[in-house]
Amino acid sequence: MTFCPVRLLLGRTGFSFCYTYFMRVLGIDPGYGRMGIAVVEKSKTGEVLLLSDCIETSKDLSFAERLGKLAGGFEKVCKKWRPSQVALEKLFFTKNQKTAMQVAEVRGMILHLCQKRALSVREYSPQQVKVAVTGSGSASKNQVANMVTRILALKKNLKHDDEYDAIAIALTDIHTLP
Repeated sequence: MTFCPVRLLLGRTGFSFCYTYFMRVLGIDPGYGRMGIAVVEKSKTGEVLLLSDCIETSKDLSFAERLGKLAGGFEKVCKKWRPSQVALEKLFFTKNQKTAMQVAEVRGMILHLCQKRALSVREYSPQQVKVAVTGSGSASKNQVANMVTRILALKKNLKHDDEYDAIAIALTDIHTLP
């Protein structure tokens, strides 16, 4: 959690500060073609979506160049939004082992960058995210997107499922903290 000074109070004994707590979580849906990112802030009044986007890479780039572009995008988001912590989706195995290996490498890069920035990381399985956001571990991507839209009162539809997933991962982190 981060301390945010809200106001300066002048009392009989001098100055005192009144602090409020807020939490800013960077949610990440890892991928190497498109990585969903979202910054969600939790305060006393509720959750607010500060950013949702996708960092996309071209198929024409080498895998190393794609990792570099993803790392650069991650660093820009961290520098601008200064998250308190990072929530990352755990890897689930797919039929395509090559894809799973490359997504695992993206996750490793993200974990390394979080370590360099001293950011705590919490990891959630897709089923944990679905349960936290919809109440059902077997919810569809559409149901997750609908609940994200309702929870945050989003006015517009997002371009990619990866953005909804990143937001859902951030919300899961916010709602599972002690």
